[in-house]
Amino acid sequence: TQPSITQQTQPQTSEEPSKDRSRAQSQNRVFSGTASYYSYAKGKTASGSSFDRNRLTAAHRRLPFGTKLRVTHGSRSVIVIVNDRGPFVRGRVLDITPAGALSLGFSGLAPVKLELAQD
Repeated sequence: TQPSITQQTQPQTSEEPSKDRSRAQSQNRVFSGTASYYSYAKGKTASGSSFDRNRLTAAHRRLPFGTKLRVTHGSRSVIVIVNDRGPFVRGRVLDITPAGALSLGFSGLAPVKLELAQD
């Protein structure tokens, strides 16, 4: 699949600026849904880093590792870094560490809004 992606991005066409604009717009998208908190005793995340329940990190199905997300629940928000894959339960958009859930004031499941955070 990568060669076809490379072939699609190499040609210089008049459509390229519009592709850039649509990419910029998709980076500003807001997602909403249900988040859950997750934890495990020891081990590595899908990105290879050690899982630390006290860090502000999260698992997302498709966003690249290292992506910063502003997660909002009610009037509280926190910035987390995607370093794992998940959630693997239908209807959920994010798994967040206990530290993130505590910062947002929830345990279990909660409705959240996700936005790509600006550096």
